[in-house]
Amino acid sequence: MSRWVQLPAHARDVADGRLPLGFRAAAAAAGLKPSGGLDVALLVCDAPGCVSAARFTRSGVLAAPVVVTRDRCRLDALRAVAANSGNANAATGRRGLDEAARMQGAAATVARAEVDRTAVASTGVIGVQLDGEKVVRGLLAASRELSPDGAAALSEAIRTTDAFEKRAELEVELSGGVVRLCAQAKGAGMISPAFATMLCFVETDAALAPETADLLLGVCVKRSFDRISVDGQLSTNDTAILMCSGASGVRVEPESDDEVRFGEALDALLRLIALLIVRDGEGAKRVGRVVVRGGHGDHVEAAARAVANSPLVKTALHGGDPNWGRIAQAVGAALPDTAPLPLDVAIEGVQLCTQGMALPHDAEALNAAVAGEEIEYVVGLPGDGFETEVFFSDLGYEYVRINAEYTT
Repeated sequence: MSRWVQLPAHARDVADGRLPLGFRAAAAAAGLKPSGGLDVALLVCDAPGCVSAARFTRSGVLAAPVVVTRDRCRLDALRAVAANSGNANAATGRRGLDEAARMQGAAATVARAEVDRTAVASTGVIGVQLDGEKVVRGLLAASRELSPDGAAALSEAIRTTDAFEKRAELEVELSGGVVRLCAQAKGAGMISPAFATMLCFVETDAALAPETADLLLGVCVKRSFDRISVDGQLSTNDTAILMCSGASGVRVEPESDDEVRFGEALDALLRLIALLIVRDGEGAKRVGRVVVRGGHGDHVEAAARAVANSPLVKTALHGGDPNWGRIAQAVGAALPDTAPLPLDVAIEGVQLCTQGMALPHDAEALNAAVAGEEIEYVVGLPGDGFETEVFFSDLGYEYVRINAEYTT
C-alpha cells in the first residue's frame, strides 16, 4: 500500500481473489502471446439487471474494440466483458472492426448475454491483425472454467509487459450491510491516460442506479487513472468498466451517505490500482508524486504534467538525484512568457527554492530522503485556489531496452 493511498475506515482489504456476488471469470491460452500464457479472458455478471458505466481513451486513433464497445453497447447495462492480450487490434481497418464484432458475438454467446450488453477490450501490439479464430476458441475454453474465484486468471490474461498482476479486493461497510468491490487492471507502458487506463475492470455486488455508477466512475477515474503517467503516451485502447450486480441486496441510494462511503472506497481502490501501474512502469525503480499549487488552474495543470513527463526529471528520479533545477526547467517550459516566475520547489519536504531563489539545504539529508521508492515534489506558483497532483514513474535503462525490442 502506497503512503499516498489511504483506505477509508469503512473499507477493508481482503485480497482473496474472490469476485463479488453475481460475477464469474476465467481465462484461457489461445496462442496470441508468444509465451503461450493466458491471453483471453471472460468476465460475466449473472444478474440480469446488472448496471454498468464505462470510460475510454480520447486518442484520435481508436482501437477496434473501443469503437465496437462504445458504439454498439448499452454502456449502462453491460453483463459481460471479453478481453485479450497479445494484440491491440488497433490500426487494423475494417477487418479489425469485423474481428472485434466477431469477438463480441462469440463472448455474448458463451456468456449467455445480449450482444449489446457485451463489451470487448484488447491490448498488445498495434497494427497487427487479430486472429479472431484463436480468440473465439479461447472464449469457448474460458467459458467452461468460469468461477467466482477467477479474478487472478483474469488479471494474468490481460498482462503484456506487466511485471506483476494488478488487482485488489475490498469489503465495504454500508448502512444496509457489507458489499464487495474488486478491480483488475493491466498497464506498464504507453501510460498517460485521458479518463481511463490501459484496461481496468471493476466489479461490485452493491446495487447502484446507472446514473450513480456513471457519476462515481467518472469522478474516481479523474482522481486516479487520469493522474498517472509512465511515459506521457496516450494508448489507443484505454478502457475502464464498472459493473454492479446488485446481488448483495445492498442498495446505494443517490445523494445518500452510502453513496459517499461507496465512492470513497471506489476512489481508494482505483488510486491503489493506478499507483500499481505507475510502480510497474517498464523498468521503473521509483514512483514520483508532483503536487502543484497556484492561482491559475491551467498553469497548475500544465506545470504538473510537464514535471511528470519530463525525461530529465524522470531520469533524475531513477538515479535518486534531487536535482530541483530540472523541475524548475520543466515548469518554465510549460509556462512560457511568464518570467519572472516566483517559483517555489520542495522535495520530500525540503524547501529548495522560494520565489525563484535557491535556498541553502542539507544535501546529505536530501540525498538520503530521495533514496526511497516514493519521492514527493511540491511546486508553488503565484496565487491560491488551485491544486493538482500527478503520479509518475522514473525513466531508466530497462524502459529503453523493453521498448527498443518490443516487436522484435
